[in-house]
Amino acid sequence: MRESERGGKDQGTREFKKPIHVFWHEDEDGFKVDTMDDSGDNAVQADNAPIQAELLSDDEPQPIISHRKPAKEEAKDKAKGEKKTVPIPLTLEAFSSKLEVEAGYKTTFDIVLREMTFGDRRVAFFFYNGFAKDTVLTEVLKRLTYLQSEDYGATSFHDFFRLYVPAIQVVEESDWEKMMTDVLAGGTAMYIEGESKVLLIDAKAYPGRNPEEPTLERVVRGARDGFVETMLTNVTLVRRRLRDKRLRYEILRVGERTQTDICIAYIDDIVDHEMLESIRDKIKAVKIDGLPLADKQLEEATVKRGWNPFPLVRYSERPDTVAVHLMEGNIAVFVDTTPSVMILPTTFFDLLQHAEENRQTPFIGTYLRWVRFIGIAASLFLLPLWFLFTLKPELKPPALDFIGAQKPGRLPMVAQFLIAEVGVDMLRMASIHTPTPLATAMSLIAAILIGDIAVKTGLFVNEVVLYMAVAAIGMFATPSYELGLANRIIRLVLIVAVASFKVEGFVVATTLFFILLCMERSFNRPYMWPLIPFDLKGLLGILLRVPVLQNRKRPNYLKPQEQDRLPNGSESR
Repeated sequence: MRESERGGKDQGTREFKKPIHVFWHEDEDGFKVDTMDDSGDNAVQADNAPIQAELLSDDEPQPIISHRKPAKEEAKDKAKGEKKTVPIPLTLEAFSSKLEVEAGYKTTFDIVLREMTFGDRRVAFFFYNGFAKDTVLTEVLKRLTYLQSEDYGATSFHDFFRLYVPAIQVVEESDWEKMMTDVLAGGTAMYIEGESKVLLIDAKAYPGRNPEEPTLERVVRGARDGFVETMLTNVTLVRRRLRDKRLRYEILRVGERTQTDICIAYIDDIVDHEMLESIRDKIKAVKIDGLPLADKQLEEATVKRGWNPFPLVRYSERPDTVAVHLMEGNIAVFVDTTPSVMILPTTFFDLLQHAEENRQTPFIGTYLRWVRFIGIAASLFLLPLWFLFTLKPELKPPALDFIGAQKPGRLPMVAQFLIAEVGVDMLRMASIHTPTPLATAMSLIAAILIGDIAVKTGLFVNEVVLYMAVAAIGMFATPSYELGLANRIIRLVLIVAVASFKVEGFVVATTLFFILLCMERSFNRPYMWPLIPFDLKGLLGILLRVPVLQNRKRPNYLKPQEQDRLPNGSESR
């Protein structure tokens, strides 16, 4: 509502000689308007409609004296649960006491509150000992020790901010909660007694390691640097390869307790902004206590795929791989404290590609890609098909008479497969947890003592061990570790289906498996593109490693703003 100051009468309205304060409220009879003059007396009480007709008239300017929302609007604001700004204490004693209560100062050993006096001002530096970069803080202290009391004027806080703190990244902050979040992230808060603000100095020194070659994405030729657990290092590794002014890094924080830093990376003039907005909204909507397991927990909170074993997100530890996908129109999500980056969206065939193919000539790259495809197909279908031919020998063509068990083992064939599958998984987990000096001895035990003795005693058939080894090699040849594990589950389902229903079980299980993949979508993008929906050019790009200058178009399922990879529409030579 607006308040007016009227002198004189208008047609059909009351005359007000003094400024009128208008308040509107809601009671049993609906909205009411109360008016009050400067003396505090009620000027008039009337229904809503006549007073609004008078006060909302635009015939002359009407100064606004006061305003109050109706009860329903106030209730809505309270329901939003918006956090109020918590002020910074004005005395050093109050500041210290608040840290004792809320942060555990004097209880937690790694909290430091360095109190000093510069001139006639008491100053304190608040930081966590393991995060502070002592060289930067030492330079700040050196500069401040030269100050005298006459160096401070009425704007002493601004003098500190603009003149006396020799650090590159310094910001003012008046909210206690935001100050605590920044210090917990590694910053340092400089408190000046008597001021309602603090200076946040970005003097972080995270414990970390140097970039090394990723263990899961090794190449014969190519870069040897990989992501580490520090997000700032990771985004810099990508920025080094993409010197594009349109590369954007958006920072978010997720987790009530962990306050995990999350960075959304994209190229502004390539990415589909509708998809970007969808991913950004999903990350902002995550309400969780924390993300101590970093990207994997964030994936489950955003994708929400339930019990689907197939990965709908691609992980990479290589900066060059992430840079290539950003130039395609994908979105990369960096999560602090993890050395892997999520690439969104992804497809089933994206998960089958490896950086090594693009480090070789197109012919060799295509050959390597096909070898990988054959290995992955063998890991899925070799064991179920061999089992089916063993159960139904009449299905074998004459040229494949040698396929099948020559003599049955003491255990049922399906039990041999299941035990072998579990045994390979146990061997894989044992190799991860085995100390490096003992890894060779563990391999000898697994290969000789377990495998050989199991065959000689008749528990296993020779062919079961042989084909299981081939299937395991195909699983490890899968570039995506998550996809390899999902293919293992599908292989187990196919083996059980063949054991239960023979040919019908194999056909039905394979069909359901294919339908499941076709129905999946990764952030509203078809998971089986370019096969479903069919895209001939895209499929050729998957089957063949096309030369760089002939690979002109970006994948259309990403809906990039610029389809042409070559700048200014230049022709390939």
